[in-house]
Amino acid sequence: MDKVTVDLGAASYEIFIGEDILGGVDKFVSGKALLVTQKNIFDLCALSYEVAFIPDGETSKSLSEAEKLFTRAIELGLDRKSVIIALGGGVVGDLAGFVAATFMRGINLIQIPTTLLAQVDSSVGGKTAVNHALGKNLIGAFHQPRAVFIDLNFLKTLPEREIKSGLGEVVKYGVISDEKFFAYLEDNADKILSRDLKTLAHVVKRSCEIKAAVVAADEKESGLRRILNFGHTTAHAIEEQTAYKRYRHGEAVAIGMMAAAMISCELGKTSAANVERLERLLKRFDMLTTCAGLDADKLYAVTFRDKKTVGGVVNWVLMRDFGSVEVSSNVPASVVKKVFGRLCNGD
Repeated sequence: MDKVTVDLGAASYEIFIGEDILGGVDKFVSGKALLVTQKNIFDLCALSYEVAFIPDGETSKSLSEAEKLFTRAIELGLDRKSVIIALGGGVVGDLAGFVAATFMRGINLIQIPTTLLAQVDSSVGGKTAVNHALGKNLIGAFHQPRAVFIDLNFLKTLPEREIKSGLGEVVKYGVISDEKFFAYLEDNADKILSRDLKTLAHVVKRSCEIKAAVVAADEKESGLRRILNFGHTTAHAIEEQTAYKRYRHGEAVAIGMMAAAMISCELGKTSAANVERLERLLKRFDMLTTCAGLDADKLYAVTFRDKKTVGGVVNWVLMRDFGSVEVSSNVPASVVKKVFGRLCNGD
């Protein structure tokens, strides 16, 4: 079993990575516990806690579903020493985390991510949220878990599309922080797609190490942590415009990364060769790199509801090189519209 520490002083915690490791969860449960999950996931493991099931899909990240969980927690008599356990993908983790952050002003949380995307991204760092009809993740709180248990065996059970969706976030880490990791993904694409667990263990661990380092330096996203949003401004707009039904989150992130890279190239911040290299790896992982058929003007309008928009100005995470990005609020509308037009035309 590998461990990665998220160093946040008194709020520090460990990410445990390995196979058949869920027996360690009990050590972090000293009072009552509520396991939040989905029915199809619950049958994959033998955890014996009180359970609350939520529906599948992004639409479960809502205040109405959160209220149902609050009611369940009250009925069970959960108190400030209790723990909520999130067993599932990003939707389960975000919703259960939001409930843990707000119930009695905050109770303990344990994350058990079951998708690749949740294992490398959403379960780590303490971001919790639900969606609003006018935007994704607009209602939320920072609430760090007590521990994260990443059991690699869950990766064996996932549909191909879920693996590829997770790879969208994995590729992001190579772009924002580590060119050597990006090269590792290029060199080991076949092993990754065939779900070689040794290779996936390294992919998950390195992704968690990068995110842990960024979160430790900037827990509440006042500066450095914003680089984790590379590709996400456009991704969230794509997801909203398609009612969260056409694209998985990681698929939208892949397209969003292409948008950010193309904008960066238009501004002279990165080379066309870098854009092509990024596109090549995404296509190697069988991911879409355009959003053909969407309305470019509507996509542009929706970006202003992004959480990174301040005073009506979008803060874009732009690419300089592999392992190097920057945050810029000085991106001309004409450049963004040009790139969005190309993406929506399938260019």
